[in-house]
Amino acid sequence: MPDVAILCGGLGTRLRATVADRPKALATVAGRPFLAWVLDLLDLHGFSRVVLCTGYRGEQIEEAFGASHGGLHLRYSREPSLVGTGGALRHALPLLESENILVMNGDSYCHADLRRFWRDHVASRTAATMLLSRVADASRFGAVKLTSDGLVAAFKEKTVGAGPGLINAGIYLVRRAWLQGIPPGVACSLEREVFPKWIKTGLRGVPSDGPFVDIGTPESYAAADEMFRGLAGSLLATPATQTAAIGPPP
Repeated sequence: MPDVAILCGGLGTRLRATVADRPKALATVAGRPFLAWVLDLLDLHGFSRVVLCTGYRGEQIEEAFGASHGGLHLRYSREPSLVGTGGALRHALPLLESENILVMNGDSYCHADLRRFWRDHVASRTAATMLLSRVADASRFGAVKLTSDGLVAAFKEKTVGAGPGLINAGIYLVRRAWLQGIPPGVACSLEREVFPKWIKTGLRGVPSDGPFVDIGTPESYAAADEMFRGLAGSLLATPATQTAAIGPPP
């Protein structure tokens, strides 16, 4: 199984009025830090090595989780300055040892079969695969357009009244060599600066029907709490039966 990098260094400015004393990944959701739900999903699917890419108040995350979570071994990469999601991932690269890296956002959750996602990525022999989530309203996120053969063609801008669509679920499998192509020590965003370059060389998009939630705004934060309280007893216990198949098994 590949090493995992979780991006949890954002300032969370839109959530500051609701969660003012901690990093966004530690926001309490259904009685637990949001990051704990993300780590549970990784543990459930057999991953073992995780690097947490921290920034704003990163010491709180390290104090909260320490060196392990369930069967996961945790390490920390704290960005020395604000370098964006791309810069934070590049800074953490020396701690990531596998040929492929599973990258996740620490402020969003998609209940997908990550083990199948990994197998599908390997079988496809592509360098980068993005997990996509089907949502009823893509207005806040911007939709992802796919080609007929499953490659990401474009990221559509956020549009009021966009309706249902596929969005970036914040989960990627990427070959280490591609991550090495991100300039070290330079601030950059995966979404705005890295992904457009990857599209030109073949970025796959794989849809999932698993429930998705993020905590980027007070409204979505409240929705996350409601979702996990309603599903904690059943959803996490049976991921394979609760999520749609992610492509054919290899």
